Amino acid sequence: VQPNNYSTFYDDQRQNWSIMFESEKAAMDFSKQVCIAKCNSSPVFDSVLYQDLLLGEGQGVEGGDSLEIAYTGWLFQNNGIGQVFDSNVNKDKLLRLKLGSGKVIKGWEEGMMGMKKGGRRCLIIPPAWAYGAQGVAGRVPPDSTLVFEVEVRRVKLVKEGSGSDGQSVSSRDSPAPSPVPNSDGFSAD
Repeated sequence: VQPNNYSTFYDDQRQNWSIMFESEKAAMDFSKQVCIAKCNSSPVFDSVLYQDLLLGEGQGVEGGDSLEIAYTGWLFQNNGIGQVFDSNVNKDKLLRLKLGSGKVIKGWEEGMMGMKKGGRRCLIIPPAWAYGAQGVAGRVPPDSTLVFEVEVRRVKLVKEGSGSDGQSVSSRDSPAPSPVPNSDGFSAD
């Protein structure tokens, strides 16, 4: 994904190609389909797949950063985007979260790393990184793969040495993700 409705890619001969789209929406829709194609062509789907739709500006987010997010979540059905199960896009409140705190599903923690303010990304999350075998009663069936479009509206970056209690805050150097409930047996890879 490039600014001004461009996307670039390499073919199987490692030649670089660019595509220009007539609108930002067309570019984002195409990029979303690329993410779905990655999922459908993956022989083993055991980690989060993501595709940037819009790059955003500024520094990429990392563990410890606080974000405000607009999102829509769909069930992945029939090899594509199925029914919406959750969204805050047309609501007044954005979702506030601290990346790495374990308050959201593990797939979000992984899939949003590196996003920038104003950026949008498509995430496809396997069941083990989402709600697993339990699902969410009345909304997400057990063992569901999920698709999210997430947009970072606001960012508050953690700065080294800026802990309010005087302790050094250095999430920038931590290679391991924070533990998340029900993540037993899953590695950071």
